[in-house]
Amino acid sequence: MSCRQPLDLDAHSSLPEKSAQTSTMTKEEERSLDLQHTSGGDEATTTTPENASMPVRPESQLLKGLGWLDRFLAPLVLLAMILGVVIGKFADNVESVLTSATLEGVSVPIVVGLLVMMWPILTKVQYERLPALFRTIHIWRQVILSLILNWIIGPFVMLGIAWATLPDLPTYRTGVIMVGLARCIAMVMIWNQLANGDVDYCAVLVIINSLLQIVLYSPMSLLFVNVISGEEDLELDYSHTAIAVCIYLGIPLAAGVVTRFLGIWAMGKHRFETKFLPYFGPLALLGLLYTIILIFAQQANRILDNIGSVFRVFVPMCLYFIIMWAGTFFLVYYLTSRKEGSKKYGYKMAVVQSFTAGSNNFELAIAVCIAVYGIDSDQALAATIGPLVEVPVLLALSYVALVFEKRLNWGERLEKDDLQGLREA
Repeated sequence: MSCRQPLDLDAHSSLPEKSAQTSTMTKEEERSLDLQHTSGGDEATTTTPENASMPVRPESQLLKGLGWLDRFLAPLVLLAMILGVVIGKFADNVESVLTSATLEGVSVPIVVGLLVMMWPILTKVQYERLPALFRTIHIWRQVILSLILNWIIGPFVMLGIAWATLPDLPTYRTGVIMVGLARCIAMVMIWNQLANGDVDYCAVLVIINSLLQIVLYSPMSLLFVNVISGEEDLELDYSHTAIAVCIYLGIPLAAGVVTRFLGIWAMGKHRFETKFLPYFGPLALLGLLYTIILIFAQQANRILDNIGSVFRVFVPMCLYFIIMWAGTFFLVYYLTSRKEGSKKYGYKMAVVQSFTAGSNNFELAIAVCIAVYGIDSDQALAATIGPLVEVPVLLALSYVALVFEKRLNWGERLEKDDLQGLREA
């Protein structure tokens, strides 16, 4: 009795006849070949009726695949910036009201916005998967790559760009360097979500970077500002950094864990993820818009009064975000294109790594600069410019990532070639 399972040649006219060796393939391998050749690949010349009816999603339709708030986030962010400047310029005593109550040097209303922004995102993390995730070699490969990018390459890239673009503005340069040393633990979750990155891996890297920031931010600031740059007036201690990390990550992380497990316990996982999260998730972007309005309102007068220096600081910030994001994104794409790379990296990991490396913890940088140099210092103003540049640039890069997801080969062709080789063996 033959174990040969003949293919339907009417539906797959481009396939050559199977050899006797091919007949020993398992049913799963044959089904994989069938799926590959009916998916409209380069090798296939015909498609099934079901496949023919499926429209290919062009880049012009990418935004339509996003939620309405995600789709219009770019103009909403621009409007929030303009509205914040208008409020700060023409409303009476806005800055004094916002700074009347502070927490570790940051306005309490802004702190509330940052916490609200983080809460829904950290609720989406599947914490129940983390123990199994940490037992895999893949997570440690991603962690090592992230540590190299965030704590070795990133700070030196910002240092070099700051000195190259601001050689005559040492106080502003110091603020820029302080931003480059603060690895992102907040908004990276927003960008990762918009660009369809892996939420669980991103959360793991954020938690690790947060813990490292408690230990490394102070000594690295002293090294990069006092020793390398030659500034002698920087005094930092671990308490500022530790408290800032606990506020901006610890509180929303605890809230996210409690919300997720209580919700799953009360509703069940399926109902929690399909009925609750779709309505709770947009709160993160609303918190982002609220925070942007308050930041621009608080700094409106200083931005307008120092518009020349502000635009000078825009240059190193833009260069840093673009260079770090693009370099990391295409590094992971190169690793993905290697043999077996698609199983270890892929698009979702490219998004996680590029946005983790290409964004910064401006909350921590602002808080430390205000605490050390004062709220009216050039260093604090330079740190404040960080989110003004980061938000629109990384928002645009989120959409760029979605385009590259469709235009670049993230492993499908590699898997197809493997199956073709198996068929021809």
